[in-house]
Amino acid sequence: MVGRKLVSSGTPFERVAGYSRAIRVGDVVHVAGTTATDSEGNVLAKGNPVEQCRIIFGRIELALTEAGASLSDVVRTRTYATRAKDCESIMVVHGEFFKEIRPAATLVVVHELVNPEMLLEVEVEALVQS
Repeated sequence: MVGRKLVSSGTPFERVAGYSRAIRVGDVVHVAGTTATDSEGNVLAKGNPVEQCRIIFGRIELALTEAGASLSDVVRTRTYATRAKDCESIMVVHGEFFKEIRPAATLVVVHELVNPEMLLEVEVEALVQS
């Protein structure tokens, strides 16, 4: 059986909800839904979807690195936005990070996230190239 490597952000929410920031099994890395929050759960860049998106991709990049992967290994992104009017700017930021990588991507508008100040949440899957 292939080993499991858990990546933790250190937030108390991981223990309460029973999840990991990311998990690597073999060559596959799954990064959990990521929002623009600090370690205490406070929302950063309130009202600014562009900055929230950049913060999120920065947090995702850190989780991937800890799992032995990088943004260039990402094969799938899923983005959940709370406002349709933000989708174009979210796509532009996604393009800044993934222009050459071009993973399969989904962007959907949802009614709301856990905290109404969170404008988007992103999860990714990566396949580490040996």
